[in-house]
Amino acid sequence: MQVILKKDVQNLGEAGDVVNVKDGYARNMLIPRNFAEIATEGALKNREQNIARIKAKQEKLHQEALAKAAEIEKVGQLELSARAGESGKLFGTITTKKLCEELKEKANIEIDKKMVSLNAPINKIGEFTMLIKLTSKVKTELKVVVTASEVVKESIEEEVAEESTEA
Repeated sequence: MQVILKKDVQNLGEAGDVVNVKDGYARNMLIPRNFAEIATEGALKNREQNIARIKAKQEKLHQEALAKAAEIEKVGQLELSARAGESGKLFGTITTKKLCEELKEKANIEIDKKMVSLNAPINKIGEFTMLIKLTSKVKTELKVVVTASEVVKESIEEEVAEESTEA
């Protein structure tokens, strides 16, 4: 099925492109989410008229993303503290949602958690890099430093052994 993309779709094309996709993908994913429309004769004629408008909108979004990327790079690094065990392992994991909240709180930069990707889960003390994909063409990295706010004994068995020797 031929469709005209209304928005950029990763690994498929940019807004305004005419692409061939499987019928089910178009009917169940692209069209309901308003990412594409069926390429009829009328839609193809409108596409020619709308290309300039679509390209101007994309350029505006691109410039806004570049400005936001520059702001993020000015931050340099994001420092977080969390409860950890003696071996440096955190109690829980620092999520992308938490990273976005910290970025908003410390630098007043708002990003969606879906834009953030991590190489590995943040579940121990150390330095990590988070990749922020603002648009398909604008990406930036931010260093995250995790420190221990409180070191807690890891083993309950040790506490039980200490209590039994005292009694």
